[in-house]
Amino acid sequence: MRIKFLMNILLTFVWVALTGSFSLVNFLFGFVLSFLTLWVISADTSKRKYFKFVPQLISFVFFFLFELLKANIQVAYDVITPTFYMRPGIVRLPLDAESDLEITLLANLISLTPGTLSLDVSDDKKVLYVHSMYINDKQEFIDDIKNGFEKRLLAILR
Repeated sequence: MRIKFLMNILLTFVWVALTGSFSLVNFLFGFVLSFLTLWVISADTSKRKYFKFVPQLISFVFFFLFELLKANIQVAYDVITPTFYMRPGIVRLPLDAESDLEITLLANLISLTPGTLSLDVSDDKKVLYVHSMYINDKQEFIDDIKNGFEKRLLAILR
């Protein structure tokens, strides 16, 4: 996977050098063009993990940015309006993540989102305790994290 990524970056720089335009848009276009070129000429179907990884990673970044924007708007609205809509609580979140890296990244992603904070991980690494400012339905909150952050993060890491 590293070799394909390095080839992708190298072809991107070749594209940028050939076009003579050193802009971000041209760099991104060159990256996408070289990614598609590598995908087309890749004959070995068993070594196509890179071609699944990059779209999943890009999708995850946009998903996180959307969730970040949504949480910022929710917290800002609650701060600006005279009525508080907060229903704070601590939720016990069962984990599918197993390794220390997976758990750490998930906990950090949760903490980076305004209105939520990862508090602790159980000793057996099966449960993550999360504080949230907005818990209207505990099961819905758990499902949102499991089907959002955790599912997408594990798809990238595994």
